[in-house]
Amino acid sequence: MDRLKIELQGSEQRALKDLYAMFERRVEASPKGLCPIHVVRNMIAFSHGQSCGKCTPCRVGLAQLGNLMDQVLEGDAQEDIIDAIEQTAKSILDSADCAIGTEAAKMALSSVTNFRKDYLQHIQNGCCSFTVDRAISCVDACPAHVDIPGYIALIQAGRYEDAVRLMRKDNPFPAVCGYVCEHPCERACRRIMVDDAINICGLKRFAVDHAKDIPSPAVSPATGKKVAVIGGGPGGLTAAYFLTLMGHQVHVFEQRPKLGGMLRYGIPDYRLPQDVLDGDIQYILDCGVTAECNVSVGKDISFEEIRKQYDAVYLAIGAHNDKKLGIEGEDSKNVVSAVEMLRKAGEGNAESLSGKRVVVIGGGNVAMDATRTALRLGASKVTCVYRRRIEDMTALPEEVQDAQMEGAKMLILHAPDHIEANENGEVAALWATPQMVSTIGADGRTSVKKADKENVRIPCDYIVVAIGQAVDVKPFEACGIPTKRGNLLATPSSFVEGSGNVFAGGDAESGPATVIRAVAAGKVAADNIDEFLGFHHEISVDVDIPEPDHATITPCGRVNLTNRDIEQIDGDFGIVNNGMSEQEARQECGRCLRCDYFGYAKFEGGRKNQW
Repeated sequence: MDRLKIELQGSEQRALKDLYAMFERRVEASPKGLCPIHVVRNMIAFSHGQSCGKCTPCRVGLAQLGNLMDQVLEGDAQEDIIDAIEQTAKSILDSADCAIGTEAAKMALSSVTNFRKDYLQHIQNGCCSFTVDRAISCVDACPAHVDIPGYIALIQAGRYEDAVRLMRKDNPFPAVCGYVCEHPCERACRRIMVDDAINICGLKRFAVDHAKDIPSPAVSPATGKKVAVIGGGPGGLTAAYFLTLMGHQVHVFEQRPKLGGMLRYGIPDYRLPQDVLDGDIQYILDCGVTAECNVSVGKDISFEEIRKQYDAVYLAIGAHNDKKLGIEGEDSKNVVSAVEMLRKAGEGNAESLSGKRVVVIGGGNVAMDATRTALRLGASKVTCVYRRRIEDMTALPEEVQDAQMEGAKMLILHAPDHIEANENGEVAALWATPQMVSTIGADGRTSVKKADKENVRIPCDYIVVAIGQAVDVKPFEACGIPTKRGNLLATPSSFVEGSGNVFAGGDAESGPATVIRAVAAGKVAADNIDEFLGFHHEISVDVDIPEPDHATITPCGRVNLTNRDIEQIDGDFGIVNNGMSEQEARQECGRCLRCDYFGYAKFEGGRKNQW
């Protein structure tokens, strides 16, 4: 009766499980400045500890690989040891019985290929070049390098206006980003080592929602230089803002009736209220930026004329054109692009979808915006069709979850095949081909392939295509501005080589990206245009950052934003997410480890008070 027993998890096993969880969190929050050879060496040691010992390549080979790397790290080796590491790793990769050995060998080979200079640094100088500057992780992960620990400390001190002023040193759209930023900073937050990342985006919104009026910053003396910015979106207005603070005269040309670009004509009001956007834009204009709307460059005014009238030109035209599916029936009536649909919604003249069945094709943030907007335009049923899995969607997970909570259906692993039209040429159905997961590509994403199943008919009255956006480069290409793969071609400094005085950045140069990346591009362009014009202005802010008493490392749950209850979604474009309360914000601020004060960032890298 006692041959088999129900096994209960012992204290040792629970402790080991906790250690694994701690190790996982530490790896996830790993700072950029870690020595890559140390990281790989430790991973090889970990893999060696997992080995069953049955096969020689894993049992002996990993131990030998570790010994070779130890010699490198201790500075007790010659350059030919790199070849020995490579050959040993290849031998393990070719002969190990299981993934424990082969995957460890792949890590070693990758390190030799990608970090050869660091190997040489250790051998020749006894140190690693990779660790010269250990920046604050969250600041480094933010494309605009906003001082995140600084403004969190100010929020905790109740100094909301100073917190917003500090944000604007690097980002003139603090309110916008508080509502819609994709917050890459949170993925790098070292608080993950303790429990979970700080809700940085939620704290930013709390600060801008509670800050009172903030006077315009001081502007440097006039330089007499004139700069034209073509495109009144986040990238163009960011460049205009900083260039104006530097003392240059900046004029923005905008094609649409209002400034804001895709912030106004691509992000629905339930995510970004118009008054929030208008507040950030008005602050920029109050600093001295002038703007002219309803002006199409190439029609109302020639690009060459602008180049002659201004000392420098920044192209920030954005990605406002849609991409086609390239399938049969795409020209049927009621097939629209997500860009067009969201633009009409932003202008306040969107077509009613009352009682209609809508299919949205795509899996990005734009697709989720279109899906949720269709529900608010009265659609009786909205189905989002995506050819990969939900976890492969490029949309923020919270956007996907909100769409599902509001009633949208996700039909995953189905690729559009053709569109069926009725006798009037109107959409009747989307036919989709079932897919199945396949190999994982070099980018780490799981690819798909056609499944051995029959095509599926999805009855619908409207189809919204949200598979990407494109830049209209033709007017500028005709004037000699170089392009590559449908985007303007510029150097990392934003300068368009051979143009004389033209710079380009944001979506126009990189293709469709996020708000914070557009802001970062505008900041880079402003700095380099200023230098191009013969100056070296610096942007700073006179805000002192409170010093912490100590780092709070007691485990504490993360405060997430909640959604308001929507009784009738049809026609309800009110903001969905509730902001934090003061109590929640103070607690969330208290979770910050203050990496700007404790650890390497205090003396290696540290806070940048100006740029």
